[in-house]
Amino acid sequence: MIRLENVHQVYPTRSGDRVVLNDISFDLDRGEKVGILGRNGAGKSTLIRLVSGAERPTAGKVTRNMSVSWPLAFGGAFQNSLTGLDNVRFISRIYNQRTEHNIDFVYDFTELGSYLREPVRNYSSGMRARLAFAISMIIEFDCYLIDEITAVGDAKFYEKCEEELFGKRKDRAMLIISHDLEYVRLHCQRFAVLHEGDLVFYPNFDEAHEAHLRNLHIGEG
Repeated sequence: MIRLENVHQVYPTRSGDRVVLNDISFDLDRGEKVGILGRNGAGKSTLIRLVSGAERPTAGKVTRNMSVSWPLAFGGAFQNSLTGLDNVRFISRIYNQRTEHNIDFVYDFTELGSYLREPVRNYSSGMRARLAFAISMIIEFDCYLIDEITAVGDAKFYEKCEEELFGKRKDRAMLIISHDLEYVRLHCQRFAVLHEGDLVFYPNFDEAHEAHLRNLHIGEG
């Protein structure tokens, strides 16, 4: 289980402190798929970073009793001077994985071909995302954090991602944020809306969707 207790996140700005998350508490159990809706800048990615451990909350507590992935399709942890293959080797050693097996998987999955032998700094954002997703799949986590993964790649690559995540790993917990509302509806069992620092859970997708739309109209007004 992952538990957030009274999590508060504040960032200092020139115009004063900005509260991104305001006293948020919820549990994510093994096998659960939770979808978070919210406007741009609502703090969804901040929430993902806190759950992953990449960032610490200003106040409150995040407890992880299962292994948690980094945000899928996030390439910020790459060593840019290393090649794609060297990054695979590096991650494989850290997690005590079979290196050659992982290289074969990443080669087939990403379809990056000879680019895997090029430094990651030469990659486009799409290539980095493909590599990051493939590397995420060579490590087995109890919980996967999905931050706009639908923006990655073409339709064929999207189908491969779907099979890896929701076919082969359908028993894992997932925290999903996406602007693709249909993606969230299809893959999640619990739904929440993040707005002005507050996270509110709803009994079904339709009610969460309606609340999300109201928040969008408020912002436009």
